[in-house]
Amino acid sequence: MPRRPRPHHHHVYVVLLSQQVWNEPAFRHANPDHDITKPCVYVGMTGLDPDLRFDRHMAGVQANRFVLKYGERLLPELYEVYNPMPYEAARDMEVELGIALREKGYGVWQA
Repeated sequence: MPRRPRPHHHHVYVVLLSQQVWNEPAFRHANPDHDITKPCVYVGMTGLDPDLRFDRHMAGVQANRFVLKYGERLLPELYEVYNPMPYEAARDMEVELGIALREKGYGVWQA
């Protein structure tokens, strides 16, 4: 019996970070052209539902330090249009979305 293709289940996601993240030297260094009128965000990719992945960050499970300390909420308006997708596409889209947001002036952190 032939294997059925698995449905795409990878996602990119964007977390709004508190403006307090700007006090972190590593974050400032990664965002020299940050427009202070734009938010600071974390861009990630996951095989989980983005809501579940955010909850895991906030619980300290495989958490990015900036999301754990400064994470406020997801910004689905910045990523929902892309999801779901195959793993390779999500891996690439995570980088592309981070670049696109940084070019728009967002402060961006990616793991």
